[in-house]
Amino acid sequence: MTAVNLSPAAAWHRAKVFARMVKIEHSVFALPFAYIGLFLAAGGWPGLQPFLLLAAAMVSIRSWAMAVNRITDREFDRLNPRTRNRPLITGDIGVRDTAWLCLLFAAVFVAACAFFNTLCLLLAPFALAWSALYSLSKRFTWLSHFWLGSVLGLAPLGGWLAYDPTFGLTPILYFLGVTCWVAGFDILYACQDAEFDRRNGLKSLPSRFGLGPALTVSTLSHLATALLFCLAGLSAGLGGPYFAVWVLVSAILVGEHSLVSERDLSRVDAAFFTANGAVAVILWAGVLVDLFL
Repeated sequence: MTAVNLSPAAAWHRAKVFARMVKIEHSVFALPFAYIGLFLAAGGWPGLQPFLLLAAAMVSIRSWAMAVNRITDREFDRLNPRTRNRPLITGDIGVRDTAWLCLLFAAVFVAACAFFNTLCLLLAPFALAWSALYSLSKRFTWLSHFWLGSVLGLAPLGGWLAYDPTFGLTPILYFLGVTCWVAGFDILYACQDAEFDRRNGLKSLPSRFGLGPALTVSTLSHLATALLFCLAGLSAGLGGPYFAVWVLVSAILVGEHSLVSERDLSRVDAAFFTANGAVAVILWAGVLVDLFL
């Protein structure tokens, strides 16, 4: 049975399984940064249509990228005890249905970009390709964490271009900041699979250099993140409210590394999702307060 002739109930079930597979709740990482770019480009409220279209675009491209990753990595996921319960491995959803949904989300993303402006439409295929090719990066480079970071780094840049189709220093600084931020916490997450990656020929900083050096690079990446977010705020002309929140975000980034050590990875999930989800939302809140108050 294909995704085209499913009954409504079966289609809804597939949709729920797909949402679980791509961890739709993790959109909290990228969407606030996309809104930071959008609101800063507009200098305030951008209007309802750009606000809603950006949400559709961000959720769609993230779902596309995650689904492509699940398809590409399914043989490795089947071997890894940590990932054997993913829906594509258990059979809760098939490769063909997942591929159809990939195409659907890619189409939604391109359509949203077309509503923004010509530049966004022209860049849409690049964004889809760049986010999909990340899935292959662990085959040939231990810098794959920074590749993933650059994929999410497109969020503030894309949010800015959705309103103002010109490149500027502020969105570029946020792009670099998000790239370092995501790379830092992805390195932490990859520490769980260091041995598995090494045995199966997958490349990552923990598998290539060991947990200690990888954790050091993660810490340095988050220090760079704090610096870049500071410079981005200065570039945008933001004031006290933003920098008060920036201090809090920097403290969270530093504190995150107290949860994980070379000898204890049991709290990686707390560092990965809870702390980093808070970073994105809090920083966006700081931008909003600064712009409107």
